Amino acid sequence: MQPEVRRVCCAVGSCVRSACAAAWAMGRRARGRRFQQPPQPEGEEDGSDGSRKRGQAGWEGGYPEIIKENKLFEHYYQELKIVPEGEWDQFMGSLREPLPATLRITGYKSHAKEILHCLKNKYFKELEDLEVDGQKIEVPQPLSWYPEELAWHTNLSRKILRKSPLLAKFHQFLVSETESILDMCAAPGSKTTQLIEMLHADMSVPFPEGFVIANDVDNKRCYLLVHQAKRLSSPCIMVVNHDASSIPRLTVDVDGRKEILFYDRILCDVPCSGDGTMRKNIDVWKKWTTLNSLQLHGLQLRIATRGAEQLAEGGRMVYSTCSLNPVEDEAIIAALLEKSEGALELADVSAELPGLKWMPGVSQWKVMTRDGQWFADWQEVPQGRHTQIRPTMFPPKDLDKLQAMHLERCLRILPHHQNTGGFFVAVLVKKAPMPWNKRQPKVQSKSAQAREPKASNPVAATKGNPSDQSELESQMITGAGDSEAAQTTENTESNEKKDGVCGPPPSKKMKLFGFKEDPFVFIPEDDPLFPPIEKFYALDPSFPRMNLLTRTTEGKKRQLYMVSKELRNVLLNNSEKMKVINTGIKVWCRNNSGEEFDCAFRLAQEGIYTLYPFINSRIITVSMEDVKTLLTQENPFFRKLSSEAYSQVKDLTKGSVVLKYEPDSANPDTLRCPIVLCGWRGKASIRTFVPKNERLHYLRMMGLEVLGEKKKEGVILTNESVASPEQPEEEDAKQTAQDPCNPDSVPGCDPGAAEPSR
Repeated sequence: MQPEVRRVCCAVGSCVRSACAAAWAMGRRARGRRFQQPPQPEGEEDGSDGSRKRGQAGWEGGYPEIIKENKLFEHYYQELKIVPEGEWDQFMGSLREPLPATLRITGYKSHAKEILHCLKNKYFKELEDLEVDGQKIEVPQPLSWYPEELAWHTNLSRKILRKSPLLAKFHQFLVSETESILDMCAAPGSKTTQLIEMLHADMSVPFPEGFVIANDVDNKRCYLLVHQAKRLSSPCIMVVNHDASSIPRLTVDVDGRKEILFYDRILCDVPCSGDGTMRKNIDVWKKWTTLNSLQLHGLQLRIATRGAEQLAEGGRMVYSTCSLNPVEDEAIIAALLEKSEGALELADVSAELPGLKWMPGVSQWKVMTRDGQWFADWQEVPQGRHTQIRPTMFPPKDLDKLQAMHLERCLRILPHHQNTGGFFVAVLVKKAPMPWNKRQPKVQSKSAQAREPKASNPVAATKGNPSDQSELESQMITGAGDSEAAQTTENTESNEKKDGVCGPPPSKKMKLFGFKEDPFVFIPEDDPLFPPIEKFYALDPSFPRMNLLTRTTEGKKRQLYMVSKELRNVLLNNSEKMKVINTGIKVWCRNNSGEEFDCAFRLAQEGIYTLYPFINSRIITVSMEDVKTLLTQENPFFRKLSSEAYSQVKDLTKGSVVLKYEPDSANPDTLRCPIVLCGWRGKASIRTFVPKNERLHYLRMMGLEVLGEKKKEGVILTNESVASPEQPEEEDAKQTAQDPCNPDSVPGCDPGAAEPSR
């Protein structure tokens, strides 16, 4: 890991299963249309086979009935003794129950705490004494092991939710907030967002040191990753699309030298058989065989090996699956530890999460074929089975070596211990370079400034082997065993493209699985586009203008994005290696007639928290009541604002503005976290450029209940506005229509319902 890329995380994802966490079954209308369960004959409601009907268990997806039994599954895991003695019936009973819905509050810590306060003091409190059909409703409970009560679970089913207005309101809150700040833990990106949050622990730092590179081999899942990550509006995230077992080795520029990028933290959440997800993926019941694990073992080991290769000395790698099978779990760890020859060791993380219930990893296991044949040792495997069963699937025979591995430090999460799915986690620490690597840098404690490269190549969409610089005297072998060709820096830089342009490579090199991505074009320092922006917003001299980029090489630049300096370094130095799906956050959008207002670009809400620390003008300080007015009314007139806000806005010229709310320490009943909004100062009115879901989110943070919307009038109805309705004024409407600088009447200035995705 190089000095200027401190605290880098690489999240290596999978594509053959869902994320290993609870899923809130909401918004899946198409599912019900696709799978219509046939009506049951009278008298068969309880089921003659003794299996529990999904409707009774709260499963409301409309799937055909699946019997939750698999004799081979039970035989296999009973033989392996992965469940403590006397707990088997509890274990199986838990697997047959639906998984509770789990939610996690994401985003800036201060905002997350406000949402937590709203949940606990409003929605959860309303459910405390609620009864439906004679049964007391169970109030959601915090996960005992998750810090600061930011994760909760509930057994409420969709069927129950429809039976009570209070529950329906709670459900609607969850659906709406999932678009802003709640992570329902089912879609790709749940773990990636947690990594991003760790980087942004301090809200006052717009560009934290380090960044996250999130990878998935499946192109479509990459776009889901992008969607999840964009909710956090971070300039420190890059989503790439590669086979994790041969993910390219990247280089960065350090004081004019090309050096290999190693990571401080790596998450290898590998493809797995997913038998720990039976509670939500019930197809696993009928499809489960040991063949799934046997077929995935090789890929899992290659991904883990590739991760270990790219880990910095002193760094940590988490290997995780949602499988209970030792062939996918401890066997991978044992094989990796053995081939590392002491370079890796298992970390003891037993004290990291005190409330988490877990079982230690196993040190002895056997391998079973799909037809039930057992093998305790590789020597027992007949020649004809050698392509299916590999030596690395068995525990080491040398007992001293096995004991030194400390496989008991692995964590096994069993479903019945705390009402979860099944999960496996191992944390590995790198003590030295892998045996096949000659040298690599250690984790550095401080960041160093990197010089800008003189030339750059387009970001690659190829699948080929990465190339390394020979002067680094380092050779690395991929997990698949393919040797990597060494190339000189001169060869790497021979395909020079336009300075600062990082885009698709020549078409003959393209091997795309999905959409062709637009290039990443950094704004040149002498670009005439920037000085008017700098002057209009009185940007601080420390503003990192070199980190601004666009996604086009031709025509007008319509949107400007921003990345951290570390990601800029990565982009400019790895153009022939990476297929980048997305990076950067939108900070400015062009107005078609913006030149009239001294600046062609308005602020974008997506990047306002990153941009705000550098803006020194056009900032309007607003009260909590002002924020409510601005978020519930389309174009409120200046005189509807507080006298303090009015005195600030009346003297400003027309154009984009920042609306800043600061908590009032003297008034503990008001919102306790800062809010920054983008707005437009018209001739006589002001408007916020905030997506609808974000508007609703902020209103709920302020304790308001959103009741509906009057689209024609551009008004959001809340419990406060309904209680004291404001009479529309005819003069107001006339003045709005005549306001030439009202965003609704300025071409190219329409904020729309949300910021458009790129």
